[in-house]
Parts: sequence; C-alpha cells; structure tokens
Amino acid sequence: MPGPLAGIKVLDLTSVVSGPLATMFLADQGAEVIKVEPIGGDIARRSRQAISASGEFSALFVSTNRGKRSLALDLKRPDAVAIMHRLIAGSDVLVQNFRPGTMERLGLGEAALRAEHPRLIYVSISGVGETGPYARKRVYDPIIQGLSGFADIQSDPKTRRPQMIRTIVADKTTAIFAAQAVCAALYAREQTGEGQHVRLAMLDTMIGYLWPEAMTQYTVVGREASTVDPIARPDLIFETADNYITVGTISDSEWRGFCAAAERLDLADDPRFNTTGARAGNATERILLMAEIIKQRPAADWLARLDRHDVPSAPVLRRGEIIDNEQVRARELIAEFDHPDIGRVRQPVPAARFDRTPASMQGPAPRIGENTEAILTELGLGATEIARLVTEKIIRLNSQRTPSSDPLAQRHGDRPSG
Repeated sequence: MPGPLAGIKVLDLTSVVSGPLATMFLADQGAEVIKVEPIGGDIARRSRQAISASGEFSALFVSTNRGKRSLALDLKRPDAVAIMHRLIAGSDVLVQNFRPGTMERLGLGEAALRAEHPRLIYVSISGVGETGPYARKRVYDPIIQGLSGFADIQSDPKTRRPQMIRTIVADKTTAIFAAQAVCAALYAREQTGEGQHVRLAMLDTMIGYLWPEAMTQYTVVGREASTVDPIARPDLIFETADNYITVGTISDSEWRGFCAAAERLDLADDPRFNTTGARAGNATERILLMAEIIKQRPAADWLARLDRHDVPSAPVLRRGEIIDNEQVRARELIAEFDHPDIGRVRQPVPAARFDRTPASMQGPAPRIGENTEAILTELGLGATEIARLVTEKIIRLNSQRTPSSDPLAQRHGDRPSG
C-alpha cells in the first residue's frame, strides 16, 4: 500500500542533518524525494563513522537519506540551474538549507520562482534565521545549543558549568518541525490552491522546544525566577546495588507507591513530600533521599517492586542494550535490510504508524549521482546531451549499480516527473 504522501514530489537541496532528515521522513511516508547534491556529494557522506570503502557512505548519511534518489549537479553552472528549473516544474515541494542569500544568487530563490510555480511549497531551513546580526553566521548544532539555552539547562548543578547534550538535538528537532510544516503547507494548498514559503530556523525551533518546562521561571512577565530553576535539582538517574534505573514520582499516588515499594510508608505523609507542591519545592532533598534508598537493592528488584505499585520506572539502557531490549523487540522498532554497498544495515522504523496508508523505508541511501541518468532521462534529455553534461562536469553519474538493482526503480519507473 502507498504511504500517506504518495504522489508528492520533493526536491531536497539540503545537506548535513536538519534538511536531509526532514525529507527522509517525507520519503518514509511515501513522497518521491530527489536529493540534489554537489558533484562531490553531501558533506555528511564523509562525516562521523565511515562505513564504505568508496568513501560515499557514513553511518550518519545512511540514517538520514534512505529512500531517496540522488541527482549530482554543479549548481554553479547555468546548465545545472536549467535542469533545476525543469525539475521544479514537476515538483510539489522544494527544501533547501543553504546559508541565506545563496539560493537567490543561483537564481533559485523563492521570489524568483513564485510567479511561474504558484503551487510550489518552498521550505528554507537556516541556523538562526534570515534576519538579525547573526544571520550570516555559519551554524552547526552546538552553536544552537549554546544560543538557545539548551547547554544551560544541562549545567552541572554545583559548578553551573553549561554542558552540551551529546546528540545533535537541534538538527533533529528542526527536521521534525520541518516535516510537519511541509504537511501543513500541503494541506493549506489543498484548501487554497496556492503554495507558500515556509521558513524554519534551528534557533527558533529550539527556543520553542525548550520553553514549556525549562523556562517556567521566565514565563510570567514581572515574576522572573520566582519558581525553582529546573537545573537546581539532581536528575532522575538512580544508582541501584548493581545498575542504574530511572523513577518518576510526580503524582500523589506515584509518591505513595514509591514509599510502599521502598517499605518507607513514613515518607508518604512527611510534610516535605506529601503534596505535589511540597515535593517540587523540596525536590533536591527528595531526590537525594530516593537515591540513598534505591542504592540498597538491585535494579531488577526495584523494577519489579515499582511495577507492582504502578510507579513509572525503567532500566537506564546503554546504547548497546537498546537493540535487544524486550520492549524494543516487541514493538519491532529496529529493522534490518541489505545495502548494496555496505552490507547489513539497521534502521529505526518510521515512528508514526498509519493503519491505512502505512509508512515504510523505501530503500537504502543512494550513491552520489546514482539516479542522475534516470532522472535526466525522465526529464526528456537524450543520451548525447547527458554525455555532454558529464564531459563538462556539470553532472555526475554513478553507474556502479545496475538499473535492475535500483531499489526505487519499480516505484518510480521511467515516467516523466513533470
């Protein structure tokens, strides 16, 4: 069965993570995504863990570009821009994350395309936005963690030294927001018949993401810092006699359940902890007391006790334990498939599950320019013209896979994209 976005055509002019991950979500949901990348390929192909002898694949790239077709163009050349105009004519969505002003210099800015392509949804992803004194800055995830307050919320409670989250949270969160925005814009186009320009900045996204619980002391104007700073209390990782677990005791029933599991019913009515407000106000004292109690028994014992009393709890899994975790396996959250250039690959399945139009992984990440020839043929270019473009290094072909091995060939066929 086709995915919910079947029939939607997306041009992906993005690199690194925020844009590629957003368009990969769209591909999982059935959209046809053409990844337009430089002759040398997306920089993410060579970052993080290299996993192919050819140098064309990193683990990061494979996990952010599955299900796409690759068209390798030198966009600084007029012939390549002309190809882009032909592609745009048959596309629903264009996503780009160049630094502000780059697309305009290429003649592919939103304003230049709007009159000819009124139904086009044009998505621009940037680091800090297109206005303001930082607009021209080169930005990566750590820069946004620093600017948005994310590093501060991770501060050591004692030294107040800010700390980075050790994952590219700003890139990945922006990708989710971008994919949702594309779907909203597609829905709006169904109502109005018109496309629009959708702008997302990583900074904007992460301030909005952080706000609900991490900015509570700044929410009411004139009463700043009147609530407890979230970083003033320890986190909820508890050491047991043999491992680590996490436990949540927000509601009265959960606190009483913990006290019962710990065989410390005296704490259930302790005025420091017997109401939600008291537990919040005395959070540090409460958590340190819980830590002292929890350290006395092994993890399995605690988890069984806490489950019996309906207290939220779980083991704190090491990354190497996730794949074989009983809940992960029961949900079939990680799939395996063969990648023609790499071997056996693991990937998380699409998180949103549609009962009528299921999302699914549409195939492995492509080689650089793997689909260039097929895409240009679909646009009507002949073999002689394609050969000229190759000779002049305007395009790149990658013929190391035969047409029959293209995992998306059946899905896309040879039909013109326009």
